[in-house]
Amino acid sequence: MQESNPFRIQPQQPRSGGGVRTRGGPPVPPPPGPSPKIIKNMEKIKYKLAVLSGKGGVGKSFITASLAMALAVRGRKIGVLDMDYHGPSMPRMLGVKQELLTAVLDANNAARIIPAEGVFGIKVVSVDLILSDKTTPVVWRGAIKVKVTQQFLEDVEWGELDYLLIDMPPGTGDDALNLVQILPGLAGFIFVTIPSEVSTHVVAKSIRFVESVREQLGKDLKVVGVIENMSYFICDDGKKHYIFGRGGGERLSKALKTRLLGHIPLDPRIAESNDKGEPFFIKYKDSPAAEEFLRIADRVIEYIER
Repeated sequence: MQESNPFRIQPQQPRSGGGVRTRGGPPVPPPPGPSPKIIKNMEKIKYKLAVLSGKGGVGKSFITASLAMALAVRGRKIGVLDMDYHGPSMPRMLGVKQELLTAVLDANNAARIIPAEGVFGIKVVSVDLILSDKTTPVVWRGAIKVKVTQQFLEDVEWGELDYLLIDMPPGTGDDALNLVQILPGLAGFIFVTIPSEVSTHVVAKSIRFVESVREQLGKDLKVVGVIENMSYFICDDGKKHYIFGRGGGERLSKALKTRLLGHIPLDPRIAESNDKGEPFFIKYKDSPAAEEFLRIADRVIEYIER
Protein backbone atom coordinates (compact mmCIF):
# COMPACT_ATOMS: atom_id res chain seq x y z
CA MET A 1 0.00 0.00 0.00
CA GLN A 2 1.46 3.35 -1.02
CA GLU A 3 1.21 6.55 0.96
CA SER A 4 0.59 9.69 -1.09
CA ASN A 5 2.86 11.96 0.93
CA PRO A 6 5.43 10.28 3.19
CA PHE A 7 7.72 13.30 3.59
CA ARG A 8 7.76 15.43 6.70
CA ILE A 9 9.60 18.26 4.93
CA GLN A 10 8.02 20.23 2.10
CA PRO A 11 10.55 21.89 -0.27
CA GLN A 12 7.95 24.15 -1.92
CA GLN A 13 6.92 26.19 1.14
CA PRO A 14 9.14 29.30 1.32
CA ARG A 15 8.14 32.08 3.67
CA SER A 16 9.23 35.66 4.14
CA GLY A 17 12.80 35.98 5.33
CA GLY A 18 14.05 32.98 3.32
CA GLY A 19 13.07 30.28 5.79
CA VAL A 20 10.92 27.22 5.20
CA ARG A 21 7.96 26.02 7.19
CA THR A 22 7.89 22.46 8.48
CA ARG A 23 5.09 20.36 9.80
CA GLY A 24 4.90 19.72 13.49
CA GLY A 25 6.40 22.92 14.86
CA PRO A 26 9.62 24.89 14.53
CA PRO A 27 12.91 23.25 13.54
CA VAL A 28 15.17 21.94 16.24
CA PRO A 29 18.97 21.93 16.46
CA PRO A 30 20.85 18.74 15.56
CA PRO A 31 21.01 16.08 18.27
CA PRO A 32 24.35 15.22 19.89
CA GLY A 33 24.25 11.77 18.35
CA PRO A 34 22.29 9.42 16.05
CA SER A 35 18.73 8.55 16.96
CA PRO A 36 17.79 4.93 17.76
CA LYS A 37 15.85 4.82 14.47
CA ILE A 38 18.93 5.84 12.47
CA ILE A 39 21.13 3.32 14.29
CA LYS A 40 18.67 0.50 13.53
CA ASN A 41 18.15 1.58 9.92
CA MET A 42 21.90 1.72 9.20
CA GLU A 43 22.65 -1.76 10.57
CA LYS A 44 22.40 -3.46 7.17
CA ILE A 45 24.85 -1.06 5.50
CA LYS A 46 28.45 -2.20 5.85
CA TYR A 47 30.34 0.98 4.90
CA LYS A 48 29.27 4.61 4.75
CA LEU A 49 31.54 7.00 2.80
CA ALA A 50 31.10 10.75 2.37
CA VAL A 51 32.46 12.47 -0.75
CA LEU A 52 33.43 16.04 0.06
CA SER A 53 35.25 19.05 -1.33
CA GLY A 54 35.81 22.43 0.21
CA LYS A 55 35.31 24.04 -3.19
CA GLY A 56 32.46 23.92 -5.68
CA GLY A 57 32.94 23.25 -9.38
CA VAL A 58 35.48 20.43 -9.03
CA GLY A 59 33.15 17.66 -10.23
CA LYS A 60 32.38 16.12 -6.85
CA SER A 61 28.96 14.79 -7.88
CA PHE A 62 30.37 13.29 -11.08
CA ILE A 63 33.06 11.59 -9.01
CA THR A 64 30.46 10.22 -6.57
CA ALA A 65 28.23 8.85 -9.33
CA SER A 66 31.11 7.30 -11.28
CA LEU A 67 32.67 5.75 -8.17
CA ALA A 68 29.26 4.28 -7.28
CA MET A 69 29.06 2.65 -10.71
CA ALA A 70 32.65 1.39 -10.55
CA LEU A 71 32.01 -0.21 -7.14
CA ALA A 72 28.82 -1.79 -8.51
CA VAL A 73 30.80 -3.25 -11.43
CA ARG A 74 33.11 -4.78 -8.81
CA GLY A 75 30.12 -6.67 -7.43
CA ARG A 76 29.15 -4.40 -4.53
CA LYS A 77 25.60 -3.39 -3.59
CA ILE A 78 25.53 0.40 -3.68
CA GLY A 79 23.29 3.20 -2.45
CA VAL A 80 23.78 6.93 -3.00
CA LEU A 81 22.37 9.66 -0.77
CA ASP A 82 22.36 13.05 -2.48
CA MET A 83 22.92 15.57 0.32
CA ASP A 84 23.59 18.43 -2.07
CA TYR A 85 20.10 19.72 -1.40
CA HIS A 86 20.42 23.01 -3.31
CA GLY A 87 21.97 21.44 -6.41
CA PRO A 88 20.88 17.79 -6.58
CA SER A 89 22.16 15.90 -9.62
CA MET A 90 22.54 12.24 -8.65
CA PRO A 91 19.34 10.96 -10.34
CA ARG A 92 20.40 12.29 -13.74
CA MET A 93 24.01 11.13 -13.42
CA LEU A 94 22.96 7.63 -12.35
CA GLY A 95 20.36 7.18 -15.05
CA VAL A 96 17.29 7.23 -12.79
CA LYS A 97 14.11 7.22 -14.89
CA GLN A 98 11.68 7.51 -11.96
CA GLU A 99 10.27 11.00 -11.41
CA LEU A 100 9.35 10.84 -7.70
CA LEU A 101 10.12 8.70 -4.67
CA THR A 102 7.34 6.49 -3.35
CA ALA A 103 6.65 4.91 0.02
CA VAL A 104 4.95 1.89 1.55
CA LEU A 105 3.41 1.34 4.97
CA ASP A 106 5.22 -1.16 7.17
CA ALA A 107 3.71 -3.53 9.75
CA ASN A 108 3.50 -0.66 12.25
CA ASN A 109 1.64 1.55 9.75
CA ALA A 110 4.69 3.81 9.42
CA ALA A 111 5.80 5.16 6.04
CA ARG A 112 8.99 3.68 4.58
CA ILE A 113 10.53 5.60 1.68
CA ILE A 114 11.57 3.42 -1.25
CA PRO A 115 14.75 4.52 -3.05
CA ALA A 116 14.72 5.02 -6.79
CA GLU A 117 16.89 2.66 -8.84
CA GLY A 118 19.63 3.74 -11.19
CA VAL A 119 22.01 1.80 -13.40
CA PHE A 120 23.53 -1.42 -11.99
CA GLY A 121 20.70 -1.48 -9.43
CA ILE A 122 22.18 1.46 -7.50
CA LYS A 123 19.68 2.82 -4.96
CA VAL A 124 19.29 6.59 -5.13
CA VAL A 125 17.65 9.08 -2.77
CA SER A 126 17.67 12.78 -3.63
CA VAL A 127 15.63 15.90 -2.99
CA ASP A 128 15.31 16.07 -6.78
CA LEU A 129 13.03 13.03 -6.49
CA ILE A 130 10.70 14.88 -4.12
CA LEU A 131 10.09 17.90 -6.35
CA SER A 132 7.30 17.50 -8.88
CA ASP A 133 8.59 20.66 -10.59
CA LYS A 134 12.34 20.21 -11.06
CA THR A 135 12.86 23.97 -11.39
CA THR A 136 11.58 24.63 -7.85
CA PRO A 137 14.38 26.12 -5.72
CA VAL A 138 15.05 24.46 -2.38
CA VAL A 139 14.96 27.37 0.06
CA TRP A 140 16.07 25.76 3.29
CA ARG A 141 17.94 27.02 6.32
CA GLY A 142 20.39 24.77 8.14
CA ALA A 143 17.94 23.39 10.72
CA ILE A 144 15.57 22.24 7.97
CA LYS A 145 18.37 20.35 6.26
CA VAL A 146 19.10 18.56 9.54
CA LYS A 147 15.52 17.28 9.64
CA VAL A 148 15.68 16.16 6.00
CA THR A 149 18.95 14.31 6.58
CA GLN A 150 17.47 12.63 9.63
CA GLN A 151 14.42 11.51 7.66
CA PHE A 152 16.52 10.09 4.83
CA LEU A 153 18.64 8.15 7.32
CA GLU A 154 15.67 6.99 9.42
CA ASP A 155 12.86 6.33 6.96
CA VAL A 156 14.50 5.17 3.71
CA GLU A 157 14.34 1.42 3.14
CA TRP A 158 17.97 1.06 2.05
CA GLY A 159 18.06 -2.69 2.69
CA GLU A 160 21.37 -4.55 2.65
CA LEU A 161 24.18 -2.53 1.08
CA ASP A 162 27.93 -2.88 0.88
CA TYR A 163 28.45 0.88 0.43
CA LEU A 164 26.37 3.99 0.96
CA LEU A 165 28.04 6.93 -0.78
CA ILE A 166 26.97 10.37 0.41
CA ASP A 167 27.37 13.23 -2.05
CA MET A 168 28.03 16.25 0.17
CA PRO A 169 27.58 19.93 -0.72
CA PRO A 170 30.76 22.03 -0.96
CA GLY A 171 32.32 23.30 2.24
CA THR A 172 32.80 22.25 5.84
CA GLY A 173 29.89 23.97 7.53
CA ASP A 174 26.61 22.77 9.00
CA ASP A 175 25.94 19.97 6.52
CA ALA A 176 29.23 18.17 7.14
CA LEU A 177 29.01 18.65 10.90
CA ASN A 178 25.41 17.44 11.01
CA LEU A 179 26.27 14.29 9.09
CA VAL A 180 29.16 13.47 11.41
CA GLN A 181 26.89 13.94 14.43
CA ILE A 182 23.88 11.93 13.32
CA LEU A 183 25.32 9.16 11.12
CA PRO A 184 26.76 6.18 13.04
CA GLY A 185 29.73 4.27 11.71
CA LEU A 186 30.92 6.70 9.06
CA ALA A 187 33.85 4.82 7.49
CA GLY A 188 35.56 7.94 6.19
CA PHE A 189 35.77 10.82 3.73
CA ILE A 190 36.92 10.89 0.12
CA PHE A 191 38.05 14.36 -0.99
CA VAL A 192 37.83 15.71 -4.53
CA THR A 193 40.13 18.38 -5.94
CA ILE A 194 41.42 19.64 -9.26
CA PRO A 195 45.16 20.24 -9.83
CA SER A 196 45.11 24.02 -9.31
CA GLU A 197 46.72 25.55 -6.23
CA VAL A 198 43.48 27.37 -5.36
CA SER A 199 41.50 24.14 -5.26
CA THR A 200 44.07 22.08 -3.36
CA HIS A 201 44.43 24.89 -0.80
CA VAL A 202 40.68 24.85 -0.10
CA VAL A 203 40.50 21.05 -0.02
CA ALA A 204 43.37 21.02 2.47
CA LYS A 205 41.13 23.03 4.78
CA SER A 206 38.44 20.39 4.36
CA ILE A 207 40.79 17.64 5.45
CA ARG A 208 41.82 19.74 8.43
CA PHE A 209 38.10 19.82 9.22
CA VAL A 210 38.24 16.05 9.76
CA GLU A 211 41.14 16.47 12.17
CA SER A 212 39.22 19.16 14.04
CA VAL A 213 36.12 16.95 14.35
CA ARG A 214 38.25 14.11 15.68
CA GLU A 215 39.52 16.37 18.45
CA GLN A 216 36.32 18.22 19.33
CA LEU A 217 33.72 15.45 18.96
CA GLY A 218 35.91 12.45 19.65
CA LYS A 219 34.90 10.82 16.36
CA ASP A 220 37.27 8.29 14.81
CA LEU A 221 36.97 9.65 11.27
CA LYS A 222 39.30 8.55 8.49
CA VAL A 223 40.44 10.20 5.29
CA VAL A 224 40.20 7.44 2.69
CA GLY A 225 42.07 9.50 0.12
CA VAL A 226 42.07 12.24 -2.51
CA ILE A 227 40.76 12.01 -6.07
CA GLU A 228 42.15 14.56 -8.51
CA ASN A 229 39.59 15.44 -11.18
CA MET A 230 40.30 17.28 -14.47
CA SER A 231 43.94 16.21 -14.19
CA TYR A 232 44.87 16.47 -17.86
CA PHE A 233 43.48 16.46 -21.39
CA ILE A 234 44.55 13.92 -24.02
CA CYS A 235 44.77 15.24 -27.58
CA ASP A 236 44.16 13.11 -30.66
CA ASP A 237 47.91 12.62 -30.99
CA GLY A 238 48.00 11.07 -27.50
CA LYS A 239 49.84 13.97 -25.87
CA LYS A 240 48.72 15.03 -22.38
CA HIS A 241 48.05 18.70 -21.63
CA TYR A 242 47.83 19.81 -17.99
CA ILE A 243 45.30 22.62 -18.35
CA PHE A 244 44.72 23.33 -14.65
CA GLY A 245 48.29 22.75 -13.53
CA ARG A 246 50.07 19.59 -12.51
CA GLY A 247 50.77 17.68 -9.34
CA GLY A 248 48.27 19.37 -7.01
CA GLY A 249 46.72 16.09 -5.92
CA GLU A 250 50.09 14.49 -5.22
CA ARG A 251 51.31 17.46 -3.18
CA LEU A 252 48.07 17.57 -1.22
CA SER A 253 48.04 13.87 -0.40
CA LYS A 254 51.70 13.90 0.67
CA ALA A 255 51.35 17.01 2.80
CA LEU A 256 48.34 15.59 4.62
CA LYS A 257 49.73 12.04 4.82
CA THR A 258 46.92 10.38 2.94
CA ARG A 259 46.71 8.45 -0.32
CA LEU A 260 46.05 9.75 -3.83
CA LEU A 261 43.35 7.42 -5.13
CA GLY A 262 43.57 8.45 -8.77
CA HIS A 263 43.66 11.06 -11.56
CA ILE A 264 40.56 11.61 -13.72
CA PRO A 265 41.33 13.17 -17.14
CA LEU A 266 39.27 15.90 -18.75
CA ASP A 267 36.90 14.54 -21.37
CA PRO A 268 34.30 16.68 -23.23
CA ARG A 269 32.07 13.62 -23.41
CA ILE A 270 31.58 13.78 -19.62
CA ALA A 271 29.57 17.02 -19.83
CA GLU A 272 27.70 15.72 -22.86
CA SER A 273 26.71 12.53 -21.06
CA ASN A 274 25.69 14.35 -17.88
CA ASP A 275 23.49 16.77 -19.85
CA LYS A 276 21.73 13.89 -21.58
CA GLY A 277 21.34 11.83 -18.43
CA GLU A 278 23.46 9.03 -19.95
CA PRO A 279 25.95 7.74 -17.34
CA PHE A 280 29.43 8.41 -18.73
CA PHE A 281 30.88 5.35 -17.06
CA ILE A 282 28.59 3.10 -19.11
CA LYS A 283 28.45 4.96 -22.41
CA TYR A 284 32.24 5.28 -22.62
CA LYS A 285 33.28 2.26 -20.61
CA ASP A 286 36.61 1.91 -22.44
CA SER A 287 37.65 5.54 -21.94
CA PRO A 288 40.71 6.42 -19.81
CA ALA A 289 38.41 8.04 -17.24
CA ALA A 290 36.21 4.95 -16.85
CA GLU A 291 39.26 2.70 -16.53
CA GLU A 292 40.71 5.01 -13.86
CA PHE A 293 37.47 4.83 -11.88
CA LEU A 294 37.76 1.05 -11.79
CA ARG A 295 41.29 1.37 -10.42
CA ILE A 296 40.04 3.86 -7.81
CA ALA A 297 37.24 1.48 -6.82
CA ASP A 298 39.81 -1.28 -6.31
CA ARG A 299 41.90 1.00 -4.08
CA VAL A 300 38.85 1.99 -2.02
CA ILE A 301 37.85 -1.64 -1.60
CA GLU A 302 41.36 -2.60 -0.57
CA TYR A 303 41.57 0.17 2.02
CA ILE A 304 38.06 -0.16 3.44
CA GLU A 305 37.54 -3.91 3.35
CA ARG A 306 41.02 -5.30 3.91
